[in-house]
Amino acid sequence: MYSYLERINSLVRAQEQNLARQYNLQPAQLRMLYYLGICNRYSDTPAGVTDYLQLTKGTVSQSLKILAEKGYVEKRGDEQDKRQVHLALTASGLEIFSHLPPDLLVAVGQALGEAEAQQMTDLLRNLLSTMQYVNGLTGFEVCRTCTYHRPLDETQFCCGLTNEILTAPEAQLICREHIAPTEPA
Repeated sequence: MYSYLERINSLVRAQEQNLARQYNLQPAQLRMLYYLGICNRYSDTPAGVTDYLQLTKGTVSQSLKILAEKGYVEKRGDEQDKRQVHLALTASGLEIFSHLPPDLLVAVGQALGEAEAQQMTDLLRNLLSTMQYVNGLTGFEVCRTCTYHRPLDETQFCCGLTNEILTAPEAQLICREHIAPTEPA
């Protein structure tokens, strides 16, 4: 299994490097933009970026500074906790985000066909959940699959951890506070 995952990772990283070069970015900076495009309001912080990408605080801080200087990311203060900083993609950052995932993965999904691509996605989701569980890691899965996720109606949900209302689009984003409802299969 390792050799397959390693080779897939190498192919994806090569595509990321090509895309990053187009925008004069480092691959890690590109991955930061991707993360900020898929995470929710509980996860859009420098600490969330650090945890998700498994990078040092210094690397993340310097990279976020560069992304802000280039106009791809903006920092916003938290309304309730003035010490907290949230990060958001700007219009330029969203333009780069629109090219992710790399073309290679889009082409593979199309070549597999809808049913097989969905089956592969389900297998990969199970692999990720199992890897996180076995290694004692939590978080960074889609909000709507969390044990804290509470439907209120078809368009609104409640986070049982924060007791805050979430919209349907927010429920589709990943959260660093995610707890799987049960152990992986």
